[in-house]
Amino acid sequence: MEFSPRAAELTTLLESRISNFYTNFQVDEIGRVVSVGDGIARVYGLNEIQAGEMVEFASGVKGIALNLENENVGIVVFGSDTAIKEGDLVKRTGSIVDVPAGKAMLGRVVDALGVPIDGRGALSDHERRRVEVKAPGIIERKSVHEPMQTGLKAVDSLVPIGRGQRELIIGDRQTGKTAIAIDTILNQKQMNSRSTSESETLYCVYVAIGQKRSTVAQLVQILSEANAMEYSILVAATASDPAPLQFLAPYSGCAMGEYFRDNGMHALIIYDDLSKQAVAYRQMSLLLRRPPGREAFPGDVFYLHSRLLERAAKRSDQTGAGSLTALPVIETQAGDVSAYIPTNVIPITDGQICSETELFYRGIRPAINVGLSVSRVGSAAQLKTMKQVCGSSKLELAQYREVAALAQFGSDLDAATQALLNRGARLTEVPKQPQYAPLPIEKQILVTAPKWLKILHTALLLFVFFILHSYFLATPAFAMGGLDLNFPPETDHPSPTLDLNCPPAPDQPIRAPNPFIDSLNQDSTLCTSYRNALIKKEFIIKEMTLLLQGQGLPYKDIRSGVDIHLTDLMEEKESRYRNRRLGSMVKSLLKQGQGRVEGGRNEAGEMNLGKPDGLDGGL
Repeated sequence: MEFSPRAAELTTLLESRISNFYTNFQVDEIGRVVSVGDGIARVYGLNEIQAGEMVEFASGVKGIALNLENENVGIVVFGSDTAIKEGDLVKRTGSIVDVPAGKAMLGRVVDALGVPIDGRGALSDHERRRVEVKAPGIIERKSVHEPMQTGLKAVDSLVPIGRGQRELIIGDRQTGKTAIAIDTILNQKQMNSRSTSESETLYCVYVAIGQKRSTVAQLVQILSEANAMEYSILVAATASDPAPLQFLAPYSGCAMGEYFRDNGMHALIIYDDLSKQAVAYRQMSLLLRRPPGREAFPGDVFYLHSRLLERAAKRSDQTGAGSLTALPVIETQAGDVSAYIPTNVIPITDGQICSETELFYRGIRPAINVGLSVSRVGSAAQLKTMKQVCGSSKLELAQYREVAALAQFGSDLDAATQALLNRGARLTEVPKQPQYAPLPIEKQILVTAPKWLKILHTALLLFVFFILHSYFLATPAFAMGGLDLNFPPETDHPSPTLDLNCPPAPDQPIRAPNPFIDSLNQDSTLCTSYRNALIKKEFIIKEMTLLLQGQGLPYKDIRSGVDIHLTDLMEEKESRYRNRRLGSMVKSLLKQGQGRVEGGRNEAGEMNLGKPDGLDGGL
């Protein structure tokens, strides 16, 4: 049978159409919404969907499948469910939830899905990472050995934290838990400025869960004013966001932090706080009709936190030597650490920092209970210098709190107990620190040195701390590599006379001659009586020398620097830190050979004892 030309042409056309029929064809498995409410949608028809898979509704809203049942699928909605109605189509995406990650995220504020909410436009030059991944295995890990400085004396000296560690911050509301985390972020500014390579920089990820929008905005302002946003990422799932986003936010922030860990860099992630994440997960589970357990939490709430916190690790040298340090925050009710969520998280972490309401209202801030706080990594992640200086301070503070409670019932105490009480009262002043004022490690080493606390009165302790801080504000920082003190013998350092003609340390301003120091140099009797009447200045100088000489600072600079600051601050702190007799003696010495002192200069136009013009108390 022969075809006409017209029939042959039609046959060829049909064959070409049939052969290309499936090239642009896409098959999507779809279902329909059976019911929706309270952020939970019941969908019928998605028979091949997998647990944890993303789905997309007809309105564009996305969700994740958590319950796989015989008749339908329970899906939690990421966003408002008001745009979803019964009968709407739902299609599978075939993908797991992922978020953007990379250095392009630094300085940005994003939601739990990684969408920017800071009004600065879309993200650029980033990769995407799954929010749910398996934690590194045993072979891929390395023991924690590098210190992660928080800038808080109470933490770095008594509860040291290492890079790759998981340290829980636990306590009642309004006891300074978030303040500890924020101070840690602010302290990385000075630490990162000292780093010489990319592998030493510590990036920060802060995850705000269930907080007020005004609180998040205030936090962004604090970090921005301190120039800390340049190395930080802020993930916010506020109280007005749906429970699924509050549940997802910690995993999203962890995925962003893992980018730095897996690329040989270091990151710190703060979960503030995981109690609200557990409450959000409980809400989702109850709405999904999962059986409740203790305190109505589902049975897998332990796995909720364990699979999250296990992703914080210190990687081995073969896998890049990166690290991810986690500081989860847990809120307790009336100090009850035996509740369900605290008892779940405490064994997962490598230690806890306990804050107490009683300490907070007594003015001990940060309000850290040294007796209950512990770091299971311990001195392995602490500088040798700090370990040597503060080795017994934690035990002494714990003993003091125990003895102080018993001392309230009686007044007859033996000499050893009274000495312990006196020393403990002084030692309690050491961890006190204002908020948003982290200290470099070199200042902490001096301030927390316990040897010279034996002779100083508690009221004079803050005065001495101010002197030490003032000296180091004008002193080049220590080299941060391998601080180790070898205390030299006492006979190696005879006490020289005061010498103001010594050359200043590099980058330090030259100080004008001080008539008071000169008069002390000329009269050894006055010098001796003055020092005995003050606060054992020779002892402080000696202790500072023992601490600093091993770090390469000249003895002469140390001696003259401390003398100058003690003298400068005496006039300013006269009414508070000395008695009237000492004040009269100092005033007479100031006027000796100088005439009447007025303002910042005397009649001869020379500068007086106070802070010289433009030097602000520096050397």
